[in-house]
Amino acid sequence: MMAKQEASALDTSAIILAGGLSTRFGQDKGLLLLANKPLIKYVMNATSNLVNETLVVVSSELQATNYTKVIGANARVLVDKGSVRCPLVGVLTGFEEAHGKYSILVPCDTPFISREILSLLLELCPNKTAVIPRWPNGYIEPLQAVYHTKSVAHVTAEALKEGKTNMQCMIDKLHGVRYVSTLVLQQLDPELKTFMNINNVLDLKKAETMLKRNKNRVWKRV
Repeated sequence: MMAKQEASALDTSAIILAGGLSTRFGQDKGLLLLANKPLIKYVMNATSNLVNETLVVVSSELQATNYTKVIGANARVLVDKGSVRCPLVGVLTGFEEAHGKYSILVPCDTPFISREILSLLLELCPNKTAVIPRWPNGYIEPLQAVYHTKSVAHVTAEALKEGKTNMQCMIDKLHGVRYVSTLVLQQLDPELKTFMNINNVLDLKKAETMLKRNKNRVWKRV
């Protein structure tokens, strides 16, 4: 009986990819401050009540040290196992270490990531290998999606052995993928701010403006 309880205790995981180095900012994007809070903490706050564990995947021991100082014991920090730097290596590292049956995969630089959208994707994942948002033009959002942990670990390892390093190659190997239109997701996030990445200084300034605007709206309601 105890074994069953332990197995079900970690039913879902969040894997946050933070291994990329931003040449534009000269530092880790996930540690950039937005309204005096590191970007990665916005992501962690959005996933915290949805999952039983959080894994942050980085690409070096130095990054691991820097992130551990910021997030403390709120997540496990993992260093990429592979020597090649690409998102797929980080994906494999995270999914091999995750305990959850299903895992949310997200980047570290999306401060407006929607808890409601992630919750919906989790609700749709039973009996699927992945639930991935898809735009009307066919473009998908594989780094803000939910995956069956063991299935993805297996096909990602296969893809890397074949010398393939992009997310699409991994997804092509999955069977039973469910795509959710962004038109549906707009009911939860009308402006689809959830997909906004901070890639440069202009994005960071825009995000600051958006946060101030949101605070003003709250004050007016009060």
